[in-house]
Amino acid sequence: MPAAAIDSYCTFCTKPAAAVERLVAGAGVFICNECVALCSELCAMPQNGPSSTMNADALTDEEILGLLPQIATVATQVEDALNDWVSRLRGRGVSWARIGTALGMARQSAWERFSGEE
Repeated sequence: MPAAAIDSYCTFCTKPAAAVERLVAGAGVFICNECVALCSELCAMPQNGPSSTMNADALTDEEILGLLPQIATVATQVEDALNDWVSRLRGRGVSWARIGTALGMARQSAWERFSGEE
């Protein structure tokens, strides 16, 4: 995968690439060095059952509303990456049927979503 573009954001904290030391690319997602460090700390802690660092039920309406733009930014980034990967496959001659199957949708649905044609 190519290096993170200027408009890429960490999928976890939504900081832009320019605001962090390193942004590591995955399949349509990115994680910054700061989130990797936090994950490493959390994984090193003893665990007594399932845990989560964010409990939606404990957040206020205002806190959740504040998260919506961050979530939308990440969703847009992932959607853009998905479009890019599908475009790469089409450039290699991969059929809409194979792409649809990989995405769990019909060939026609894949074509309608990603072809750019009406």
